Amino acid sequence: MTHTVTLETAQAFFKAYAARDIARMAEFIADDVEWTISGPVGVLPFCGTRQGKKAVLDLIEKGVPSVFRVVSFVLDQLLVDGDRVASLNRLSAHAPDGRVISYRLAHFLRFRDGKIVENLTLIDSFDAVEQVLGHPLVPDSPPLADADAGDVVAI
Repeated sequence: MTHTVTLETAQAFFKAYAARDIARMAEFIADDVEWTISGPVGVLPFCGTRQGKKAVLDLIEKGVPSVFRVVSFVLDQLLVDGDRVASLNRLSAHAPDGRVISYRLAHFLRFRDGKIVENLTLIDSFDAVEQVLGHPLVPDSPPLADADAGDVVAI
């Protein structure tokens, strides 16, 4: 059975999320939640999948701040359909050295009885990683056509 979520519930969750209000966010997260953030865990250790409410709240309260301090979360678009919510957002943060980091992300949420049971967050991880590292991922290099066959690496 599909449990519909209201626009007001989705907006209230994102308001708490933007404020990093852990106590208020906890009200919207199911005990059995699965929370996934796509991205390179080696550079952005808050990426990956967390199981359970406690792990998710710990991630938001401690995991993300271990990489940068979120200063702004702007909800650009919000779509509610049945038990699903999709959003397009912009996150801005400060790195430990004071640099400003800003990138786009999208959340895809599934609700049950007014609580999030599933989250998939897609971030512009290439942009985010370059900003966190403080330099481009690909240094100036010759075009691939100019490389010797021994210089080419398949990814």
